[in-house]
Amino acid sequence: MKKAKIAVLVSGGGTNLQALIDYEKKGLLKSGEISLVISNKKEAYALTRAENNGIPTSVVLKKELGSQEAFEEKIMDLIDDNGIDIIVLAGFMSILSEKFTTHYPKRIINVHPALIPSFCGKGFYGLKVHEAALAYGVKVTGATVHFVNEVPDGGEIIAQKAVYIKEDDTPETLQKRVMEEAEWIILPESVEKVCSKIVSEK
Repeated sequence: MKKAKIAVLVSGGGTNLQALIDYEKKGLLKSGEISLVISNKKEAYALTRAENNGIPTSVVLKKELGSQEAFEEKIMDLIDDNGIDIIVLAGFMSILSEKFTTHYPKRIINVHPALIPSFCGKGFYGLKVHEAALAYGVKVTGATVHFVNEVPDGGEIIAQKAVYIKEDDTPETLQKRVMEEAEWIILPESVEKVCSKIVSEK
């Protein structure tokens, strides 16, 4: 069976990448395969995770290329040269321009550590999301997988999963639980769902 080729864009530890790798190893990623991991940080541990699993990697550094436009063009070249069908942003700490996102309509997905439309948009990333949820006093948070468009966290929602907040939660404990109970579950499932649709349309 033909599979959709997946590129995962990362900046850090790569825990969401690991969730995808594990999902693929269990034979659950039936319609896709992780074909490339691209990082905008040389020291990202996600690169080691990819290499340990035999996945080709590439590092693209904005400061070496001199501009956001050159940085995005280099990533687009890598994606197009490798015949990538779907791009997964897994803790990728760089906002992509409208030129980039419109080049791959309904082909870029992201996981956000809150229930969109809460605690999302510009400036809401990483621990800041969980800090905001706790400061606001919400009782339920979670994660959202969505398509990426030119508006930060503004694309169509693919999946959401709720996580209850505990009395003694800190941003760190909440972050860990949202990953374990939501992100690592709905991201691989959503990737499979989108890949399945891409394959059926080929």
